[in-house]
Amino acid sequence: MITLESETDFNLHTQSNRIAVRHFSRRKTGFANLLKYIGPAFVVSVAYVDPGNVASNISGGSKFNYALIWVILWSNIMAIFLQTLSAKLGIATGHNLPEMCAKVFPKSLNCFFWMLAEIGAMATDLAEFLGATLGLNLLFGIPMFYAALLSGVLTFFICYMEKYGQKIVEIIITVLVAIICIAYLIEIFLAKPDWAQVALHTLIPSIPNKEALTIAVGMLGATVMPHVIYLHSELVQCRCKKGSFEEKKHHLKMEKIDIVIAMNIAFFVNAAMVIVSAAVFHRSGIVVETMQQAHKSLEPLLGSLSSGVFGIALLASGLSSSAVGTMAGQTIMRGFINLNIPVNLRRLITMLPALIIIGLGLNTMYALVISQVVLSFILPIPVIQLLIISGRKDLMGSLVNKPWVQALGIIITCVIVVLNALLVFFTITGRG
Repeated sequence: MITLESETDFNLHTQSNRIAVRHFSRRKTGFANLLKYIGPAFVVSVAYVDPGNVASNISGGSKFNYALIWVILWSNIMAIFLQTLSAKLGIATGHNLPEMCAKVFPKSLNCFFWMLAEIGAMATDLAEFLGATLGLNLLFGIPMFYAALLSGVLTFFICYMEKYGQKIVEIIITVLVAIICIAYLIEIFLAKPDWAQVALHTLIPSIPNKEALTIAVGMLGATVMPHVIYLHSELVQCRCKKGSFEEKKHHLKMEKIDIVIAMNIAFFVNAAMVIVSAAVFHRSGIVVETMQQAHKSLEPLLGSLSSGVFGIALLASGLSSSAVGTMAGQTIMRGFINLNIPVNLRRLITMLPALIIIGLGLNTMYALVISQVVLSFILPIPVIQLLIISGRKDLMGSLVNKPWVQALGIIITCVIVVLNALLVFFTITGRG
């Protein structure tokens, strides 16, 4: 016989279960909702862990120990800020940044912008393609020229998969980012760095000399990438519904979470590159001049596992970032001058500089570092474009930049310009 008390307990228990189920359902729905938006920032983040980063970070770590880790931290903060603005522009306007430039600026100026953006994309693709080629060479002993051709085929395959939807490309690239991340987790474990020094130099900025400045600017150019500022505003379009302000606001909120997660993973990988290089090469008195030297030096110092992991990370970063570079090039050309060429033709064109460097037997490490310095000089242009457009209420509506956001953007632009000016001054005068 069921008593009043037991019936009451049963009802309370049932109600409690219902509340728990509803709570779990909301959590599940919230997570599923987030998963719908996760992806664009992970595609973009690949550009922040590309072979140009590897070259600049290894060079910085081997020559200056942990002294330049702070550059990675501040570059990442800048990257989060700029990628958020790019995503917001795409969500607010329903167009990407090059398309908005075509609407806002004169045609002659847009042609100039397009040429600069293409130079940046070529410098980017040079670093990325060389990295993938080196990865195949170091891992499997494939001659560089044939490794370059194979890299072209593999990156074309990744780009081709976009035919089946952007989500497929996002999944492929996210897997490759995960491989890079795991690889550097292993490297850090094997390297056993001085964590007290890591913390000190992460928080306290220092530039030992003019060579350190060159590398620091290269690290900045490798971390904050011009082409993905253009691309991010394009990638959000497949999730961009031309709805109400509240819908756009929700989309932006989800994308901010996507950006924070992806960019902080990129920060970990970049910091790990400097830390491992400092702990292994600088501690052993080795100045790394080539990628091949870095790979060869790791085995006697940390074992074959470390050198193998290095090669895998280099290959994964090269393939993924090269594919993203090709996607960005398409967005840039289509947006600025309304020209669209087949992706295989573009892939062939962007391969040529790397094939020339390989054919001439030039120092690939030096080419990678210089490519990142070139990117640093081009970087202010898309940043200025982004600030002008995202600061206009007639274009952005209610998502227009607040005054403090504009001010912060101007400060970031000035920092980049000043660093580049110092680099030119030191190079010309020989001072520093």
